[in-house]
Amino acid sequence: METGAKHEECLKETETKLEYISLNRIFRWSQRSQCIPHVVIVSGVPGIGKTTMMQKFVNDWANGKLYQRFAFVFPFKFRELNKMAEVSLEKLILHQYPHLEEQLSNILEHPEWLLFIFDGLDESIHQMDFKSNRLCSCTKDQKHFGAIVVSLVKQRLLPGCSIMITSRPTKLVSMDVSSIQRITEIMGFLHSDRKIYFSNVFADEELSKKAFKYVQENPMLYTFCYIPSYCWIVCTVLSLCFRAEPTNNDRLMKSLPKTVTQLFAIYVSNILTNHSSKQNDFPSIRNLLTSFGWMAEFGVMNHMIVFDERHLRSFNVGNNDHHFSCFMLESGQHPHVDYTFLHLTIQEFLAALVHFIHYDSGKLQESLDKAKSFEDGRAEMFLRFLCGLSDSTTRSILKPHLYYLSIEASNNVINWLQKKIAEEQRDKKELLNSFYCLYESRNKALALQCIGSINDAVFSFVHLNPLDCSVLSFILETRGETEELNLGSCNIQDDGLKNLVPALHTIKNLRYNKK
Repeated sequence: METGAKHEECLKETETKLEYISLNRIFRWSQRSQCIPHVVIVSGVPGIGKTTMMQKFVNDWANGKLYQRFAFVFPFKFRELNKMAEVSLEKLILHQYPHLEEQLSNILEHPEWLLFIFDGLDESIHQMDFKSNRLCSCTKDQKHFGAIVVSLVKQRLLPGCSIMITSRPTKLVSMDVSSIQRITEIMGFLHSDRKIYFSNVFADEELSKKAFKYVQENPMLYTFCYIPSYCWIVCTVLSLCFRAEPTNNDRLMKSLPKTVTQLFAIYVSNILTNHSSKQNDFPSIRNLLTSFGWMAEFGVMNHMIVFDERHLRSFNVGNNDHHFSCFMLESGQHPHVDYTFLHLTIQEFLAALVHFIHYDSGKLQESLDKAKSFEDGRAEMFLRFLCGLSDSTTRSILKPHLYYLSIEASNNVINWLQKKIAEEQRDKKELLNSFYCLYESRNKALALQCIGSINDAVFSFVHLNPLDCSVLSFILETRGETEELNLGSCNIQDDGLKNLVPALHTIKNLRYNKK
């Protein structure tokens, strides 16, 4: 969600500072690197459309619409190459394109006609050291798969060929990108794109406007919608709510998601409603989500999004269950089949939910402490979902399918959050992260209890994006009255100020400057 808020700001910056690059210009002259790039990285958060973009690129090329200077385009997915150890470039190509065996030597004689696409660098288990000098220059040389990719990127192997790599931004942080001539980022949906998307999903124009208006008034959900896959989930959930209560406005407003946790609770509830073979089959559903949940949590804690048959067996996840495809995607061919959750956030939600289905005090405490210790933010959404599920109203969305969700787990999470906030009074950025958890919990009594002793809210020199301001507004409104709010040098933009307006009447003294 923080990424989404940064995205909103970046969109404004794009209009003035950043360079907009369309797909047909991605391998054209780069003003910044002063060259025609041979190596391009396409970055983007999960669900933003990296794989879809790659598929469109290949499709447009195959149909003669794009980059006809490439005689051959070889798309690969990193996750499908995880089982490979030492391999030559020729074997790598023939592994996926065996029909090229007779022509391959001729094809490789003209590297300038070749484009290699590697999708999902963040899903690769192979080490890729872009500073390494242990490279190969012969297409028949057997090397570690990572060395093959690095050799192509550094133009030691097939000099003159072109490379496109897609990756999540988090993976790029640890990479040496000095040999990359162009790094681009998929920015996702602009405001107008979101509006068009809603219109396309909701055939009824009036319904589309109502749904979009509701999302716009909820900064958390609106920010979420910049990612196409999230936008689809939001539209799916809102469509269910609006169609279930077309006339009763009071009941409609109660049924609409107020938080991201509620959004995913309704989404999962809908899956269970539409795909359960019989009603009130509580044991089966509980067992199913328990298996999914423990595997999901294992992935969150170990920074893992790709699973294989061993993981499925270990966590007792049956891929022949009719619910399986509702939560997971399968890729590859036997015996090299991999599995991923439909979206990282679904994985994070199920990882949190399992603690309320199968409560174990020790396990929950261990998970809370471990998640808090990660400095890379991998468990941030997991923690927010745990706090969101501590709300009884949110849990009630799933109770028709699960019969019972642990109140003890809720109490445990609340106690943990109270201690966390007490420890973070001085670290304002961490305190702000805890405010997000309070926001998801919808527990105003808890929020008041946690922040009751804070007379002054000092966030000077903490960069506050519009979403931060929404969360801060919720906290300030809940508190009722604050002696002083210090927002000096927080770099708050107009949208952020707008989100703070509902709480300003509770502030006695406000310190603010725009820069």
